[in-house]
Amino acid sequence: MPIKIHKIDASPPVRGVLMTAELLKLDYEPVEVDFMGGEHLTPEYREKNPLHSVPYLEDDDFLLADSHAIITYLVSKYGGDQKPELYPEDLQARAIVDQKLFFDTANLFPCIRGMVKTLTGGERTSPTLQQIQDTNDGYDILEKYLTKNKFVAGDHLTVADVSVVASISTLAAIVPVDEKYVKVNAWWNLLKKEYWYKKANVPGLTQFEAFIKSVLK
Repeated sequence: MPIKIHKIDASPPVRGVLMTAELLKLDYEPVEVDFMGGEHLTPEYREKNPLHSVPYLEDDDFLLADSHAIITYLVSKYGGDQKPELYPEDLQARAIVDQKLFFDTANLFPCIRGMVKTLTGGERTSPTLQQIQDTNDGYDILEKYLTKNKFVAGDHLTVADVSVVASISTLAAIVPVDEKYVKVNAWWNLLKKEYWYKKANVPGLTQFEAFIKSVLK
């Protein structure tokens, strides 16, 4: 029975999970969630996923929400030969990967959520100055992380890169990544060439960009 990934493609956390699934060449069943119709708020959905969020994973009778938990689970269980690099067993190396995942959770994704809430609230057609500053602060931090390493958590690709690039590409649709962030742009351009980025990030990102253009002035 294939894994089920409940999703809406425009969501950056969903795209992080989908990119991971493609990177691992997993056989999975995508399940579209009707957010506009309130499917995520139904008793049935909330019984399985109290967060009533996407992405949401079903692996037989194992249920899991939160993109970062899903990503690390998928690699830990199905990573095979790719597992040692994508999510290392070494405690210190893994801690660095986890740190960058928490950076995404604590710094980058809140910027996305805050700006989307502002732009869909009907009172503004542009993010606040503070939201722009917070986003650029995130870019500053990522630039520093990439100063010594080619990738976010070291000298090779890890799940941290996959998760962070989903957020960075989304943020850039609202607050573009300035050319002064040389390391960030070089890293992002490198990942843009990967098949898993093209297949699992670009379609949903294009949807998000179209939405942002419709509300942003």
